[in-house]
Amino acid sequence: MKKPIIVLAIVLALALGLVGTALAITNGQPDGDNHPYVGLAIGPATGGGYWACSASAISENILVTAAHCFEGPEVRVSFTQGGPYDWLPGTWTPHPDWCIGCAGGLPGFDSHDVAVIVLDEPVGLSRYAELPEAGLVDTLPMRTEIDLVGYGIQFDHGGGPRYPEDGAFTRFYAPSLLVASNFVHSDEYIRLTANPAQGKGGTCFGDSGGPDLLGGTDTILAVNSYVTNGNCSGVTYSNRIDTYALEFIRSFMDP
Repeated sequence: MKKPIIVLAIVLALALGLVGTALAITNGQPDGDNHPYVGLAIGPATGGGYWACSASAISENILVTAAHCFEGPEVRVSFTQGGPYDWLPGTWTPHPDWCIGCAGGLPGFDSHDVAVIVLDEPVGLSRYAELPEAGLVDTLPMRTEIDLVGYGIQFDHGGGPRYPEDGAFTRFYAPSLLVASNFVHSDEYIRLTANPAQGKGGTCFGDSGGPDLLGGTDTILAVNSYVTNGNCSGVTYSNRIDTYALEFIRSFMDP
């Protein structure tokens, strides 16, 4: 039986002003200005340091991320790459039914892994991510193109983690393909290929909460949740937001 799962949040044992020991999406490339709405979110970790995840702004003050990312409501978000970082304070709220270990098997061990960040003040971006229509994933064929975006650790071709010399975060992007839209174990998840041999990218530590976008669009299909091995290869599991999560996310938006 496979051992459980490696979730994709990372802890940064750094002072707030010095945050930055991770790169991003595996087998990817710097994103530049292609997805300006994907930010880096950090929150205090017990024992020191900060949890770090990725998040997508769907409006001037609402972001979508993962429920396993943080320990408490206090978070800060930056859309700046390479520093210095303009940290925007906000409040993180996980889905009320989020649970790790409440079901067995892959991917049933993790449930309702979706959360919302509400910024204290609005942020003006050139554009924002979009929520999907309900049930959109169920209409997509196998091998649909998916765009992965995030700020997590970048693995080199030798399989080891590679860190930037200047300690600066960079948003990365990589193409992937939809392997399966649902499972016997759980219909909350999509599964994506993370096989570099096929020229595809995947997600790794720090990419949690980042968007799985319908290829070539700003539409979020799911948020990055976990992988199944320490090299962040093989397949990537992401929690759909086109089902139960839509009502939860929209409850934070102005009517």
